[in-house]
Amino acid sequence: MAREPVQITSAESQVMEALWRKGPCTADELVAEVKQVQDWGDATVKTLINRLLKKSVIQSERAGGRHQYRPLVQREDYVTSESQGLLDRLFDGELAPLISHFAEHRKLSPQEVARLKSLIDEMSDDQ
Repeated sequence: MAREPVQITSAESQVMEALWRKGPCTADELVAEVKQVQDWGDATVKTLINRLLKKSVIQSERAGGRHQYRPLVQREDYVTSESQGLLDRLFDGELAPLISHFAEHRKLSPQEVARLKSLIDEMSDDQ
């Protein structure tokens, strides 16, 4: 049975990224990891950990006398859900208007254009 997507805030995603990158971590390790990216205090990171626990997207396990946290949601599943949510909210679920928007409002590098062409060719070959 597929799990319903859980809303993870931008701030919470910083903690999730640390867990996806490092694997199981103690609260102190998570604080240190997140501080490399954000200038947040210990209490802020611990509040985010508690929010993620309540949402059941991370799990706490006792190891070596300390709590370690690990993700229950895979990064790929999160990215897929967030990407689809963006498409649904802003572009009626269609990819072409999203690409068009970026092409009009952001200069695409030659490498990005080549990659997009390659992806389209691959998708055409699969059909």
